[in-house]
Amino acid sequence: MKPGDELLALNGYAPNRENFLKMQYIFNALRPQTALMLDLRDPAGKQRQVEVTTALAARKTFYNTTSSGAGNATWEITLQAQNAEHLGRARFAEVSDDVAVLKLPRFFFTESEIKGMIDKARKHKALVLDLRGNAGGSVDTLKYLIAGFFEKEVKIGDRVGRSERKPLIAEASGHPFTGKLVVLVDSKSASASELFARVVQIEKRATVLGDRSSGSVMEAKRYGYRCGVGSVLFYGASITEADMVMTDGASLEHNGVLPDEVTLPSAEDLANGRDPVLARAIETVGAKLNPEEAGKLFPYEWPTF
Repeated sequence: MKPGDELLALNGYAPNRENFLKMQYIFNALRPQTALMLDLRDPAGKQRQVEVTTALAARKTFYNTTSSGAGNATWEITLQAQNAEHLGRARFAEVSDDVAVLKLPRFFFTESEIKGMIDKARKHKALVLDLRGNAGGSVDTLKYLIAGFFEKEVKIGDRVGRSERKPLIAEASGHPFTGKLVVLVDSKSASASELFARVVQIEKRATVLGDRSSGSVMEAKRYGYRCGVGSVLFYGASITEADMVMTDGASLEHNGVLPDEVTLPSAEDLANGRDPVLARAIETVGAKLNPEEAGKLFPYEWPTF
């Protein structure tokens, strides 16, 4: 399988926006497959079938954190956390003196970290905020980021729970970025990243480009549990608790954010490492960067764990 290939079928099932995540969950997690049968079409239109064999790697199912094994366990857990933090870091690129790009792969940043990003952005007249592939995260991070682009208090929406309805407010924090703002989303932009894109869209603060977002904004809370006495097993469950109704009266759940301008890469773009979506966003704020150059700003990084 190569960049630019279109997936026509996975184990005989035709994927689409509605079922692809479920297919990945079933074949990778619930019922892991030793091999996957892929029906593919390359950018030239030629179809082929490929069997992808799983590379098996021995992974630990638990870590011994008792005194006898705590040293190695702590080191391995710390290393995994550092790798995850590296992949989830914010990346910043200056296209010109006037235009910068900020790529956020997640919404797990402290208030001081968000303020640091906004301080860097304020040195430019325009910012492209890339939220493509951002699956969301913390509501607090969402509030901090919204506050970084508005001089006023902003209502995100109403949190509609099982027994109450409460407004979710991002308070003004001072010294926001007031220049031009373009936000990029795609089908993997979910949760808090969708809420941010819709807020700036409703408030007419930014132009949203890309593809329709995931439509996955139900709020969940993690509950931690433990069992055992000598050797303790820690585990948890994520339980959906509320929906978010935006200030226009609509929910993004199952709907997503529809960009102001739908812009997608072609199969040829993907095959050649081009990013016409980012190039188009940069063009809308008055700078120039061709799709080849845009594709090199934030190259994909493979996980190392």
